[in-house]
Amino acid sequence: MTPDPDLSRRVAAIWRIEGARIVATLARVVGDLATAEDLAQDAVAEALAKWPRHGVPNNPGAWLTAVAKRRAIDDWRRAQNLSEKYRLMGADLEEISDAEWQPIDDDVLRLVFAACHPVLAREAQVALTLKVVGGLDTEAIARLFLVPVPTMQQRIVRAKKALSAARVPFAVPEPAEWPARLTGVLSVIYLVFTEGYLASTGDAVLRSELAHEAVRLGRVVNRLVPREPEALGLSALMELQLARFAARVDAAGDAVLLADQDRRLWDRSAISRGRDLLDRADAVGRGRGPYRLQAAIALCHAQAASVETTDWERIVLLYEMLGRITPNPVVELNRAVAVSMASGPSDALALVDALADAGALKGSHLIPSVRGELLSRLGRTDEARTQLLAAAAATRNEREAALLRRKAEALPL
Repeated sequence: MTPDPDLSRRVAAIWRIEGARIVATLARVVGDLATAEDLAQDAVAEALAKWPRHGVPNNPGAWLTAVAKRRAIDDWRRAQNLSEKYRLMGADLEEISDAEWQPIDDDVLRLVFAACHPVLAREAQVALTLKVVGGLDTEAIARLFLVPVPTMQQRIVRAKKALSAARVPFAVPEPAEWPARLTGVLSVIYLVFTEGYLASTGDAVLRSELAHEAVRLGRVVNRLVPREPEALGLSALMELQLARFAARVDAAGDAVLLADQDRRLWDRSAISRGRDLLDRADAVGRGRGPYRLQAAIALCHAQAASVETTDWERIVLLYEMLGRITPNPVVELNRAVAVSMASGPSDALALVDALADAGALKGSHLIPSVRGELLSRLGRTDEARTQLLAAAAATRNEREAALLRRKAEALPL
């Protein structure tokens, strides 16, 4: 049978939305991440074979999970290992109905905590969880870490093997174990949200389902550690950024820049939640960390009536504080943008040129896109056009590339 491209796209969309929960549920049941992923992919292959004949079930997530569980039972049967696992699994497999698929809030969090086990290095923790929970492909993760794709492939394979060898349980650890994992867990949630906020690849600006899943995970973590200021700060940041989603794309799905956004579309209830979470975090004390500082920056934008009335001097100061805590070229680039709004494009261009001269973010579209904007404001339109087109060629997000090309085309000759 000839593959149906429409069905393939629908299955891919279902996997983006349900994949993390399916793998998390299977990992809890079989106790091994690599096996869980294999079972899930086998179920997807079966869906591609059966759904063209029988149609897509009303609850595809439940269907895929049940098929994967049955495959696990078949594997255990072939291995002559029915025992208690088989009895428990068999009791769980009733007829599939729309009511069967009830996502267990903690399943994905268990997976995050397992992947952030201290047996793994921090970068391996984050990379593995982005792969499994965020659904990012290895190429996208490699770009986030600024390493070659083969390097990232090896890192993820080694991480899975290390978890299997260490027999890491797929469960939220005891409270005494949380401090050793919490920084990694927060990093993962932050990066999952970041991918939802601006998709690194594809033809959509946002991956809303991914962003909302990160927000949900952040809320669960806050229930576990209600007085951890950086966990509260991360939730504050995500709420404040999520508030702008409705204004960040137009009716055609194209990106809308901050200066052009209709602020009436911003979600005031999300802004209020973000402000309250930041106040709670600050009440705990201990000094603002990176997530609270970013939340404070987001709050400056959320409270401003327009780009022109935004407190850019305060944003510059906050970025300077953030840069001292977590030195990072992306932070410095964002600071340069704030400087351009506070004191003009010339000062900002000097900062961006220094980053470029140092080889920061090499191969990324970020520096040429910011340079293009600054050069256009300085009237250096030919140089600006070159930079914007270079940024468009470097990004893997089709909508972002289209926006950059439109900006280049709009410059006077």
